[in-house]
Amino acid sequence: MATFMVLARYTHQGVEHVKASPERLEAVKKAFHTKGAEVKAFYNLMGEYDSLLIVEAPSDEIMAQLALGVESKGNVRTETHRAFSEAEFRKIVAGMS
Repeated sequence: MATFMVLARYTHQGVEHVKASPERLEAVKKAFHTKGAEVKAFYNLMGEYDSLLIVEAPSDEIMAQLALGVESKGNVRTETHRAFSEAEFRKIVAGMS
């Protein structure tokens, strides 16, 4: 499973309905689960972004589908980053020529 950091910012619509955010988060977790992904952690943030999700997904393609699905609801805009574990990092560096 690949690990991803998903940073999210509320849209105007998302802020207008911010009290529904906990229910939306639960819906996201369920939707991710149906695609074989899991939200490992959620953090509410202060600063440039409003929230951070740590997600494990079977592939980049699945994660892209999930991120687009979340954005299509209109409540947040996301920025998704692939995160490599220390072991993955060591393997990447070891393979350099």
